[in-house]
Amino acid sequence: MSPRNSRLEWTDIDQRAVDTARVLAMDAVQKVGNGHPGTAMSLAPVAYTLFQKRMRHDPADPAWIGRDRFVLSAGHSSITLYTQLFLGGFGLELEDLQALRTWGSKTPGHPEHGHTAGVETTTGPLGQGVANAVGMAMSARRQRGLLDPDAAPGESPFDHHVYAICSDGDLQEGVSAEASSLAGHQQLGNLTVIYDANQISIEGDTDIAFTEDVAARYRAYGWDVHVVDWTHDGEGYSEDLDALWAALDQAESATEQPSMIVLRTVIAWPAPNAQNTGASHGSALGDEEVAATKKVLGFDPEQTFEVSDEVLAHTRALRERGKAAGAAWDEQYAAWAAANPERAALLHRMRDRSLPEGWTEALPTFEADEKGVATRKASGQVLSAIAPALPELWGGSADLAGSNNTTPKGEPSFVPEAFSTDDFRGDRYGRVLHFGIREHAMGSIMNGIALHGGTRVYGGTFLVFSDYMRPAVRLAALMQLPVTYVWTHDSIGLGEDGPTHQPVEHLAALRAIPGLAVVRPADANETVAAWRTVLENPTGPAGLALTRQDVPTFPRGEDGFAGTDDVARGGYVLVDADGGTPDVVLVGTGSEVQLAVEARRLLAERGIGARVVSMPCREWFDAQDQAYRDTVLPPIVKARVSVEAGIAAGWREIVGDHGRSVSLEHFGGSADFGTLFTEFGITTEAVVRAAEESLAATGRSAG
Repeated sequence: MSPRNSRLEWTDIDQRAVDTARVLAMDAVQKVGNGHPGTAMSLAPVAYTLFQKRMRHDPADPAWIGRDRFVLSAGHSSITLYTQLFLGGFGLELEDLQALRTWGSKTPGHPEHGHTAGVETTTGPLGQGVANAVGMAMSARRQRGLLDPDAAPGESPFDHHVYAICSDGDLQEGVSAEASSLAGHQQLGNLTVIYDANQISIEGDTDIAFTEDVAARYRAYGWDVHVVDWTHDGEGYSEDLDALWAALDQAESATEQPSMIVLRTVIAWPAPNAQNTGASHGSALGDEEVAATKKVLGFDPEQTFEVSDEVLAHTRALRERGKAAGAAWDEQYAAWAAANPERAALLHRMRDRSLPEGWTEALPTFEADEKGVATRKASGQVLSAIAPALPELWGGSADLAGSNNTTPKGEPSFVPEAFSTDDFRGDRYGRVLHFGIREHAMGSIMNGIALHGGTRVYGGTFLVFSDYMRPAVRLAALMQLPVTYVWTHDSIGLGEDGPTHQPVEHLAALRAIPGLAVVRPADANETVAAWRTVLENPTGPAGLALTRQDVPTFPRGEDGFAGTDDVARGGYVLVDADGGTPDVVLVGTGSEVQLAVEARRLLAERGIGARVVSMPCREWFDAQDQAYRDTVLPPIVKARVSVEAGIAAGWREIVGDHGRSVSLEHFGGSADFGTLFTEFGITTEAVVRAAEESLAATGRSAG
């Protein structure tokens, strides 16, 4: 790795290594019979320059916190990344490239975080990587502010750069536009995106759908933009690495702007017939074209996966350079840690995602109250209460802070000070995130923050708008990232805004995502317990579905009501039937638990013993052992009712064949919440009728 802002050193062996990467890309795709060779061929010199010449990283320690980050947003070109991880000695070997896109390999079709060493994020859905990179750059700035805010620029052990490679497809997806707009506003000078402008996608020439001036768009976003044209406006092709290097230097010098390098390339260069074709984007080149290209590059067309010992020795010298960089960083870190022991302790805790001893003492408790409080407000009180104890926790909202209650009291906003408003005080190291009306980017940026490591992030919007961020939520679940979604206005209970804003199918749809915990607390104290559970278990994403309207606060530990210790189990007996085994079990979530509680009283008057189960999180409940689940839902009790103000999909496995569901199987309406619940039959009386019907279905009479 050369010192930054230095002259690029390039030799014949470097060029041979680049051409080796091209050959490996062709051979790997040809062997499996499918994949994306063209982009990997034209990007080989770019990726090689970054990995071998530019980035500060250590193949022996891919998780080193001082490393630069690399995001291949163009994840379809995974072999671009895999060849560099092989050449650099990150753990991939030739047999791994030979196993591209096959079962059990370290080289899946798209890069997968946690599966292959050196892969910073799972990419493939286009545009996501750009937004992940923005999140990483934001996280790096926040981490520096927590740990070393007073260091001169470039002098902190926590100063590092984020590089991303994106494609035409990435920049057509709206999520990249959302994230890039925010990155320019945030003045993320630690971010450089290289746009491979080859103007080819699966359907061929992008002129059919994409003709905008990307450079002008990014200048309008506030980015530092450079154009490097290897095509020379179609007058000939030459890979001017000195021009690329100069652009990288200039990008790194733009400390108050993110940088975009528009690199005009020819896809599949230098394949004689496949270059600049849509076929080379997503298909193997074919034996004849591979052989012809090898001849152009000076490789033996009869050999496959040809790597000379000289090339491999040269590229794997990165290990020694990485070791030296790590040693220099360790010395710098040791001096910082000695001078900042409390911050060093915070860093170690952040890396482990552990929480400080006694932090739960800051959690609020709520007295029993029939009028109660909205769970969104209870959530906001939790965030304000725990903020001093958990500096690593930060977050905000997609322009709905006042509704989502995501702003801890007295905390500055994460935004350059020049953008302070009457309502929010800006601080480049601040804590309150303002994503703007950009839910999709919010979700993807949160993933990048979590991937960067250290801090814990949350982001809020209305539950109905989780649709806008669903692709990012799915990727968070796939990567098992500890991000937290604050989804408020969780049902028709939001009232007068009407059906466009009232979630009906969303809880069921979100529960369908494997690995996502959907948490719908019944009252204020359940909300506190839900936050505690989420923070103490940073093993995957969780979404809190919270009410707009007030809900009763139950008398915990009194009048037969349970405490909140079992909220972490996902489902528990909130209040049991009088006198032993229940006749019917009423299972509720969120604001509808109160209906089950009242129905229990009415059923008792009819001689029916009802148990009320609060089930804030189906995923947590399903993770419990069968013995516990049976104590909550006794197998002998076949009469069961679920009550949730959304579609009933998914509840049959809880209530069984004899059970009934009080649900909403259509869109909402515009009226106050009380009217809507009454008109749509989400009522105590409906729960009582459902209980009686379920009992009748089991062969028992009601009463």
